[in-house]
Amino acid sequence: MRLTRILLLVTTGPLLLAAAGLLHPGGLSAASADDWVRLHVMLLPVFPLLGLGFVVLLRGRPRADVAGVATVVAWVGAAVYAVGYTGLDAVAGIGAGTIAGQPGDQGELRRLVLALYDVADQVGRAGVYALLVAVLAGTVALLVWHGPGVLAGTAVLLGAGWSFLDSHIFWPRGVLTMLAIAVGFALWAWAAERRPRPNGSTRAVGGR
Repeated sequence: MRLTRILLLVTTGPLLLAAAGLLHPGGLSAASADDWVRLHVMLLPVFPLLGLGFVVLLRGRPRADVAGVATVVAWVGAAVYAVGYTGLDAVAGIGAGTIAGQPGDQGELRRLVLALYDVADQVGRAGVYALLVAVLAGTVALLVWHGPGVLAGTAVLLGAGWSFLDSHIFWPRGVLTMLAIAVGFALWAWAAERRPRPNGSTRAVGGR
């Protein structure tokens, strides 16, 4: 039951984003603008959930050692991701979609949309790079606590994070990227459950 609870917590965000990717319009136009804006409004609280895996799997009192420092770095990276990608969602999703749905000269509207895309892309990429830093830092902490069994999850998360840089959640690659992130966190959780942290306690990750 403990592992099931952990898996639900760490995979809910990426699985919701994968589902949203199946509904995401393939492109932004006047015809798709309303659906584009509506979906991105709903996703505002969902994109940050991608970082929940770092909170759940690395939680506990940080210590003044390598694992403790790595945990703090991972949490900061996850927080920066949450801010950055929420910014992308607001600018390229809500802002650009709102503009695309306005009446007027389509060439001028398109120019404004592309300008918003450019800003959003920079902010979003910074957020994903921070997510990759969080994966690397989280790996250090989990290696100290649980051993090399966590590296399979790390490999999946790094590959998915690299894909996320330009896939967003668009079908098909973006959806597959979100599914891979869910798998990566699940592999981390499974490895941590198999080998509880060696701190003098028999408590596994997520234990009481």
